[in-house]
Amino acid sequence: MISHPIPFLDPGPEFSDPVHAAVILLPVPYEGGVSWGRGAALGPDAVLEASAEVEIYDESLRFEPCRMGIATIAPPDDLSRSEAMISSVRRNMRSILETGKFPVALGGDHSVSVGVFQELYAKYGRLSVVQIDAHADLRENYRGDPFSHACTMARIRENTGDTLQIGIRSLCREEADRITREDIPVCFMEEFRSGAFDLEGAVRRLPDPVFITVDVDALDWSVVRSTGTPEPGGFLWHEVIDLLAMLFREREVAGFDVMELSQDPPDRNSAFAVAKLVYKMLGYKLASTVAAGRTLWPERPAGPILTQTGPWGTKGHS
Repeated sequence: MISHPIPFLDPGPEFSDPVHAAVILLPVPYEGGVSWGRGAALGPDAVLEASAEVEIYDESLRFEPCRMGIATIAPPDDLSRSEAMISSVRRNMRSILETGKFPVALGGDHSVSVGVFQELYAKYGRLSVVQIDAHADLRENYRGDPFSHACTMARIRENTGDTLQIGIRSLCREEADRITREDIPVCFMEEFRSGAFDLEGAVRRLPDPVFITVDVDALDWSVVRSTGTPEPGGFLWHEVIDLLAMLFREREVAGFDVMELSQDPPDRNSAFAVAKLVYKMLGYKLASTVAAGRTLWPERPAGPILTQTGPWGTKGHS
């Protein structure tokens, strides 16, 4: 694996070496699936650059999660078109998974998640998906493109029916009809805020392992403003952090991605918030692994300590 010239957090060679790290982060600067605002191809580098300003001590965990080792590798080599991008992302993901390291992808537009999901699904044979997003992304195609970012969950549900969508507040009639017809679990944003949806119950019903995909337009504009298809009324910072903490506590997460930041040079806040979000998620993954008794809080990188060694599904089939 070739290291990226801008390592996530810039923590120094000891904590960013791909050989010894527990986590491999793959940036994917692709925006061939966008439908409105552009800039998502510049998002990964913006996040990596901003991450150098994130404090590595997590006050809620009272630990420095980067001590497990977080390596950043070079982007996929072929991002020329959607099918080539998906194949290239899958090859990179396969290389990461073969090392036993925990995979994270950083986009790029949300169509990138199709390749991430497909390779995780190929490895585990069964995979649940939690989507945190403003949009349902359930169109069969959008403007003639089946790989538009508006179709991400439609492509994912071709392989798995174990999905949970959270924070949705924008969808078309076609998507609404599909949700009803297929009885897709969706926690709309107004239900999240009112408590009308049994979110923890829905999470606990998902079989392990779980892939989490985050579109940053799920977040309120006060947290992330720079994204290609913004929607008002999103998650505030502590709302999404509490949600993610619960997901990692309740489920065995096999990988995650964070997509759809659009670089806007005057707006440094959005890239920084996304960098901190990624780091918080990695901290929660480490904390859940420690809580399960599979590792201790590491002082230095010791390889794939986040890998689940037992059978999947011990928490997911109730």
